[in-house]
Amino acid sequence: MFFRLRAVIFTMFLFTGLSSSAQAEYTCDIDFAFGIAVNNHQLRVLDKTRTVVQINGQSQLFIGGRWQTLTDEQRGWLKDYASGLHYVVPKMIVLATEGVDLAIDTIEHVYLGLVGRDHDSYERLNTAMSRVQNRVKDKFRHASNHYFIGPGSLESVDDFVDSEIEAQLEEAISTSVGGILSAISGINTGNSDVNQEKVAEITRQLNSVGEQLDVGDKATTLRKKAEWFCEKLKRLDIAEEKLRASVPDFKPYDIIISQKKKSNEESGE
Repeated sequence: MFFRLRAVIFTMFLFTGLSSSAQAEYTCDIDFAFGIAVNNHQLRVLDKTRTVVQINGQSQLFIGGRWQTLTDEQRGWLKDYASGLHYVVPKMIVLATEGVDLAIDTIEHVYLGLVGRDHDSYERLNTAMSRVQNRVKDKFRHASNHYFIGPGSLESVDDFVDSEIEAQLEEAISTSVGGILSAISGINTGNSDVNQEKVAEITRQLNSVGEQLDVGDKATTLRKKAEWFCEKLKRLDIAEEKLRASVPDFKPYDIIISQKKKSNEESGE
């Protein structure tokens, strides 16, 4: 039964564009090692509940509560870094919460077409997908004009009902920042199984969130949007590394992380 269930789920992900082979076309490995909170005027980096880095108005840098004196060059890096995160974080929350809902709705639609609601695996799959949704919404949160992305990857779920379903879902939908972008980039929005109204709603929300900032993303598809945001985060990581290298108190805070950078650091490159 488990072998058949695994085959069905793999087929389902293949149809929805969320299989490992689909994701292999574009994989984003970016995540945050700390919590990130932004509002209209301030950006805070949190270690659990403690603010360790704060940027006011994209120009004033506080680390450990101490104001940092910056050169003109450092202020330029800080402005690029802060304005970029102010733009990306609210839209990442839309992509994460709405995009994963779309992905899971699509998976459920195809799954029901393959095995039907009465199949004995449907309830377990539905429970597992609900847990994924809840964990995504716990990590990516907003209230009014305040936006928060939690640190690290939360995709390790020990209390899934079925380990076979868990393995397939974790392969298809990770709750890391990069995992979310990879999953969304794998959604074929031209597929008739994808809810086009939800695609339009996600696009509308992305266009409305953070309108006070420069909109650099002119992409029209979710895949292109996801890829654009991943590349944007990689560019912000470059600005962050310049700040870490030149501002001694910033050095301990490697906020934007990637598996590639981690591998390079471990190899001494």
